[in-house]
Amino acid sequence: MTKSHENQSVPSFFPAREEPPESVNIHQAKTHFSKLLRKVQRGQEIVIAKAGKPLARLVPMEGAGGPRIEGQDRGKVWIADDFDAPLPDDEAALFEEP
Repeated sequence: MTKSHENQSVPSFFPAREEPPESVNIHQAKTHFSKLLRKVQRGQEIVIAKAGKPLARLVPMEGAGGPRIEGQDRGKVWIADDFDAPLPDDEAALFEEP
């Protein structure tokens, strides 16, 4: 069954969708942040409200979470043959504790 928002009042910050995003209060967001992030990772949007009024949205990052394609950066990255060679003593000394 598909719901229609034609006769419902949905705030303009909600994108057109079947149902408005899940809404949680600040305490719930702090307590269940990891759980909410997993939902966002699956594509769900979460609204964080204060005193019942929407305050912020947790949304998936654009382009994040998609499958990685092997070799997609081939030819774009160069690594020197000696990238893991020991540093000169004067440079290595900069990383040592005083």
